[in-house]
Amino acid sequence: MPTLLLALAVGCTGLYAGFMLIFWTGIMPALGRLTDTEFVHAMRRINEYVPKPVFLVVFLGIVAFPVAALLVPIDGRSDTQKWLIVAGLACVVLNHLVTIAGNIPLNNALAASEGGPGDDPAAVRAAFESRWNALHRVRTLLITAGFGLLIAASLT
Repeated sequence: MPTLLLALAVGCTGLYAGFMLIFWTGIMPALGRLTDTEFVHAMRRINEYVPKPVFLVVFLGIVAFPVAALLVPIDGRSDTQKWLIVAGLACVVLNHLVTIAGNIPLNNALAASEGGPGDDPAAVRAAFESRWNALHRVRTLLITAGFGLLIAASLT
């Protein structure tokens, strides 16, 4: 059971890290080429569609599976494996903190500005894009590190 839980932790974390990396290296650069109006509209629609059930299962799984893998006892687990899982989990939790404290409030502000008196696409984009991208880079690096640590744990 612990091996399966660790495999699920690696799988979920890998899916999430891949999603974050593709968003950083492909989607955001493509959106960056849009006009202010197109960019703001596209980001609002993405923010409406991303947090669906499959995404939320992966988002929660990247915390739940490493925790479960640590809690289920296993004979012969090395201290190295345990600490690699803990370090991977720490990266995952930090990723979530950046997402919850940084990216989600920016997404909410972007959504709240729609149709309001401050819905000037240039101003909305200026308040959103660079801050969101900076936070996204941090969380992508964190989740990628967490993925690597969990892979290392599964190989020990």
